[in-house]
Amino acid sequence: MDKHYENFPVASILMPRRLRYPVGVIYDFARRADDFADEGELDKDARLALLNGFRAELDRIAAGQTPETELFVQVAGIVAQYKLPLQLFHDLLDAFSQDVVKTRYATFGEVMDYCRRSANPVGRLLLHLYGATDARNLAYSDAICSSLQLINFLQDIAIDYQKGRIYLPEDEMAKYHITESQIAEGKTDAMWGMFMQFQNDRTRKLLQAGAPLGKILKGRIGLEMRMIIMGGESILRKLHKSRGDIFTQRPVLTLGDWGYMLYRSVRAK
Repeated sequence: MDKHYENFPVASILMPRRLRYPVGVIYDFARRADDFADEGELDKDARLALLNGFRAELDRIAAGQTPETELFVQVAGIVAQYKLPLQLFHDLLDAFSQDVVKTRYATFGEVMDYCRRSANPVGRLLLHLYGATDARNLAYSDAICSSLQLINFLQDIAIDYQKGRIYLPEDEMAKYHITESQIAEGKTDAMWGMFMQFQNDRTRKLLQAGAPLGKILKGRIGLEMRMIIMGGESILRKLHKSRGDIFTQRPVLTLGDWGYMLYRSVRAK
């Protein structure tokens, strides 16, 4: 997982060679747009203007015009070759724009709406590359991608707070008496553990709901998908073990985890 766009399966050694280029182009698009929302010292208006520049390039592609930048010449090429829906690229831009202007989420429904645009389009684009876009596969993919986004939120509560954002539902925080000052101070009392276990259990169920996709997709694509799913499960196990103490025990995948995940993924085909 790249630090710029954690929920994107990079064109790794497991990816079939024929798909590494289009996956790399999609990743580059997502990384650059994500950087517009997060990196550097630009103000909100400047960030939104950069994202609108990307929208204008997508509009040129839709109109059959030649894009003005090399990245979007590449995007236009893979869109045409693989018949990728441009709306999925627009959805990603909408999520990145939302990151610029929205820093709190009142309900889990709001969080999931963000996941629908920030994470799910990635999985759907990959399914288009694979030629596996029936309704069942799309539903499985959405469950996996949303759960991975939620896992990233749980991992990065402290990091996101430093950026001024909290992706935890405010109504659920209130139910468990979790305050922003508690996050700021890194306090992990009994209620915090209960709150994080609730988040963990719900996210695990969502990840498991999409897990059949790892066996539906064949060959190296299926192997990579099983690795991605097991990576999410590993992080959730570490969160459970620490009772959600991401302040002193932020869960990460170790070399041993990767070896175990590969072993399990190969045996699970």
